[in-house]
Amino acid sequence: MFGFGSMATFLLIALVILISGIKILSEYERGVIFRLGRLVPYRGPGIIYVIPFIERMVRVDMRTLTLDVPSQDVITRDNVSVKVNAVLYFRVLDPSKALVEIENYLFATSQLAQTTLRSVCGQAELDELLSERDKINTDLQEIVDTQTDPWGIKVSLVEVKHIDLPQEMQRAIARQAEAERERRAKVINAEGEFQAAQRLADASGIIEQHPIALQLRYLQTLSEVATENNSTTLFPVPIDLLQPFLGRAGGGQDQTA
Repeated sequence: MFGFGSMATFLLIALVILISGIKILSEYERGVIFRLGRLVPYRGPGIIYVIPFIERMVRVDMRTLTLDVPSQDVITRDNVSVKVNAVLYFRVLDPSKALVEIENYLFATSQLAQTTLRSVCGQAELDELLSERDKINTDLQEIVDTQTDPWGIKVSLVEVKHIDLPQEMQRAIARQAEAERERRAKVINAEGEFQAAQRLADASGIIEQHPIALQLRYLQTLSEVATENNSTTLFPVPIDLLQPFLGRAGGGQDQTA
């Protein structure tokens, strides 16, 4: 009786051990298997079996991961001290390489992104960091992706999130922007004056060819002045109307002399 109980216990323990080898992996997971310390092809997703005491499984997430790159102190090529942070998107393409080729691929990718961020931003001037953000992001992505490729990792995107400028540099940029707006306003004003002068020159040419137009303009001016409630009204008299009288007056003086 004692032997039957021991056998049942042994069979129960063996059954539990065998059942413990059944693993269920989600669609986005892969199981990297080490058999007696040696790497064998990874398994999953779905139901897999890991031989107890002989094989060891490590789960690897195959989804795109988001890594926040901490703020880095950077001195640009034109000797401006700024703080730059970024965000990195990557995923594991080969789970076996991610575990065998590097000790901790998350930590290693983070450190590589930080050093690359300092290096790339340090080679650019401040104006390039502010205006050519897409070029900086592309350079960061290409460099980090090349370095992490032997680890079985694909870096899909690197984005610079924020550039923190010193207060004195912010004030200098604000003054520069204000001066630029004033320059544009002066240029627009000068262009308006130039176009107005061109129109006046065209109008003077038309009036020169048709002198009666000047008289019509004079009458229009009188009509506009008359509509105003003014206590004093000034009537501009064209010199052309006085030329006959001035000519007669000059002729009379010559005859008297």
